[in-house]
Amino acid sequence: MTFPLNLEALFGKPIMFLIFGLIGFAFGFVLESSGFGNSKKLAAQFYFKDMTVLKVMFGAIITAMVLIFMMVGLGVLDYNQIWVNPTYLWSGIVGGLIMGVGFIVGGFCPGTSLVAMASGKIDGLFFVLGGLFGIFLFGETERFFDSWWQTSGYLGRFTLMDWLKVPTGVIVFAIVVMAVLAFFAAEQLEKHFGNRDLTKEPKKRVFGAIALISMAALVILIGMPTTEQKWDKVAAVKEPALANREVQIEPAELYKTLYDNRIKLTLLDVRDEADFNLFHIRGTQHAPLSELPALIPDMVAHSASNKVYVVTSNDEATATQAWKMLTAESVPNVYILGGGINGWIDAFGKDEPTIQKVTFPAPEDQLQYIFPAALGDRYQCSDPNPIENEELEFTPKIKLQMKRDKSGGGCG
Repeated sequence: MTFPLNLEALFGKPIMFLIFGLIGFAFGFVLESSGFGNSKKLAAQFYFKDMTVLKVMFGAIITAMVLIFMMVGLGVLDYNQIWVNPTYLWSGIVGGLIMGVGFIVGGFCPGTSLVAMASGKIDGLFFVLGGLFGIFLFGETERFFDSWWQTSGYLGRFTLMDWLKVPTGVIVFAIVVMAVLAFFAAEQLEKHFGNRDLTKEPKKRVFGAIALISMAALVILIGMPTTEQKWDKVAAVKEPALANREVQIEPAELYKTLYDNRIKLTLLDVRDEADFNLFHIRGTQHAPLSELPALIPDMVAHSASNKVYVVTSNDEATATQAWKMLTAESVPNVYILGGGINGWIDAFGKDEPTIQKVTFPAPEDQLQYIFPAALGDRYQCSDPNPIENEELEFTPKIKLQMKRDKSGGGCG
């Protein structure tokens, strides 16, 4: 069993909502127990008098981070199934500044204001009302700057590992060490500005820090699973579907899907550039097999219940490799064009006078047609006439998989 689990499929919506409610209650209980319902305590961090917010929130973050990537390394948790908020760099910076100013002035962030309101604090109530007014104001004015905040500095599913190009374990270890040093510095600030007696702090916090650093080092030793290892884990389930041709769709089904407005179709041509330039289906994205891994994070981040990917190659060999890679990385709704580009031309290029089929057996995954020029998608059969092909018959195989719900966390 690989986590995260699809709670709705396992237990149904009532139980799923109950579990979510219990998690939310526990989160609010911890916030209130930590004093996060008190605006004076929260604001004190900005004056270096009480750094509880930094220690509790950063402690929770690094604990969750270490446990997540340890489970990923052990193959228990599928990281691609965890929602990672897409990065919008510049709008994120502006939004962070606005929230930071509001945090200092009001003494709350959105999450802690709800905790304060729930515990009967008037300032928490007014902060929540102010937040709702801000949401309303944003909704009413968003049309004036939507092109900026939705595109400015957009990086997709972007992590420190993607940015620094270093192994995940190294990032995890570095952040834990940085956090422990930050905790030590925070206590010195509390001692200096808040006259805090550090001798009253629990001694076990030192052992907790050592345990987290040790676990972070263990993440480096475990490492992250490769695509090949992920495929080996799901091969027993996925190989039969491949062998029974449940994922190889006919050219006719692909053609009909191109005109189905209910489905968001992306065609991925994984051939080399020379073959792609010779001929490709109109609207296809060129994604050579060697470059496909770089596209996967964005594909996972923007997967949807009606999003379908169809991979194509000259026949099915390279497309099958791509299908295995995408399937192993948890990209949903991936199919192979049965017969590849050769099969497509067999179906729609019979009346194309300039394209000739070779009379000798072509090697595996090679084009079986001779083209007079590299015209790409300007051949007639790259975009067949809808009227002439209205009555196509095929056995439908596309079955949409539901996307997992987004999940978030943190103070806000």
